[in-house]
Amino acid sequence: MDPMPSAAAPRPPRFRVDPRAKHWWTVRALIGAGAALVPQVVAALLVVDAGWLLATSVMTAMAGAGYVLVMPRLRYRVHRWEADERAVYTLSGWLRLEWRVAPISRIQTIDTERSPLQRLFGLATVTVTTASAAGPVRIEGLDAAGADALARRLTEITRSEHGDAT
Repeated sequence: MDPMPSAAAPRPPRFRVDPRAKHWWTVRALIGAGAALVPQVVAALLVVDAGWLLATSVMTAMAGAGYVLVMPRLRYRVHRWEADERAVYTLSGWLRLEWRVAPISRIQTIDTERSPLQRLFGLATVTVTTASAAGPVRIEGLDAAGADALARRLTEITRSEHGDAT
């Protein structure tokens, strides 16, 4: 016997993140790959017999290039979100997928965050915190104005909810 009726089976949330999130994730990946590569190149320039350092630098550059080219596109194809009067739903990841549901009655705080790099791309992150040990539900890569509207809407919904938020 199936413990969960098919009507309650998880489905991907309806909404994609903003397309500019691909560019934001690409720049973040470039920064990360550069942070791994630059010290190796500097060390290779300072060491007399640096053949092995050059080899590791080339391997790091190749792995970094693959990461920069593949990760943002795969992540964009996966990332989804949805919020209604019952819950906030997210699907995220690119290698390891994570599907999260935060019931409205359990929401404790709703935060909007904009890092300097997100502001450059006009993006924001909405973080929905509950008492869950799994941590907050984060919706990254939203249009900044849309993130503000979502935070306001969730705040209104949670005000009318009579749950215990624990």
